[in-house]
Amino acid sequence: MSATITGAPWLRPSRALILRGLLLAGLASLALLPVLNRLPADSALHVSDFVVAVSGKWVCYAVLALAIDLAWGYAGILSLGHGAFFALGGYVMGMHLMRLIGPRGVYGNPILPDFMVFLGWKELPWYWWGFSSFPFVLLMALVVPGLLAGVVGYLAFRSRITGVYFSIITQAMTYALMLAFFRNDMGFGGNNGFTDFKELLGLPLNTAEARAALFYAALAVLAGALWLCRHITRSKLGRVLVAVRDAESRVRFLGYDTTQVKLAVFVLSAMLAGLAGALYVPLIGIINPGEFSPGNSIEAVIWVAVGGRGTLVGAVLGAFTVNAVKTWLTSFAPDLWLFVLGGLFIAVTLFLPRGLVGLLRKGEGR
Repeated sequence: MSATITGAPWLRPSRALILRGLLLAGLASLALLPVLNRLPADSALHVSDFVVAVSGKWVCYAVLALAIDLAWGYAGILSLGHGAFFALGGYVMGMHLMRLIGPRGVYGNPILPDFMVFLGWKELPWYWWGFSSFPFVLLMALVVPGLLAGVVGYLAFRSRITGVYFSIITQAMTYALMLAFFRNDMGFGGNNGFTDFKELLGLPLNTAEARAALFYAALAVLAGALWLCRHITRSKLGRVLVAVRDAESRVRFLGYDTTQVKLAVFVLSAMLAGLAGALYVPLIGIINPGEFSPGNSIEAVIWVAVGGRGTLVGAVLGAFTVNAVKTWLTSFAPDLWLFVLGGLFIAVTLFLPRGLVGLLRKGEGR
């Protein structure tokens, strides 16, 4: 029964324990990076600022991959719009960071961000109110993506739109948001977005202490997201999700409201993606409409497919593996990355349909 709950009946419990142990060891190793970063530069164990920053970015991507795996791997909801939820969470945090700049901006306006002064805005829009408060920002990082997912999901699931049709709808949603956020009159910085952040919670963002704190916050969120998703997938709700994924009509005939079940997991997934985006922005130092690109959502789905759909651990593994390859390859041959990404997805589909985690199954490597 436990194998069925996880959504991966081919993964033996003993090997699952080994895999989880390796994951915990990997997270523990990541936790050492900020410590190694503080060592003298001539030390053999010294880790550069770049490594800490890019590793923190991968941790945020791993949370996004977990969100996608919860919806796609367990409920069969293939969303090509999770990049939009991720970007919305990022913009929410970006609005807070822009409000904190205050008079230290180029124009020295204590209320309006620099881009609003440049564009001739006279007063702060109503939808910027409250974003100087950090608790309010954390709440909005969950509410805004969750509300959008609730509206889209309710309309789609109530109409029993599934499969590729739902994927197309979510991709269209992402593209529409990207076009909207590119407009200067939206009040979100236009094509430049938000950047030049100064501080967060009173801590300057350009210091090693801030990078370490944000890195550990991202790790804590990843660990919490893993625990939450594992708890859900091992509960009665998890069994219902897998049943909906495999035979939705039968579940409906048994008396379950599949619309509510799918809507609940889709909204939760969007909220996790938004939280990942909120962590991503202070780590990277910029957010712009390019984050809404449909290609980003498709790439995130590939992370899950490469790691192993319906395993949770595989989503994290896929996010780290694909992004590590991307970082390495784009450093000397950036034009090849899209071809490699497409080839990787085709190879996984043909030869490793259960992803990298599937290699633990006896004979999978053959």
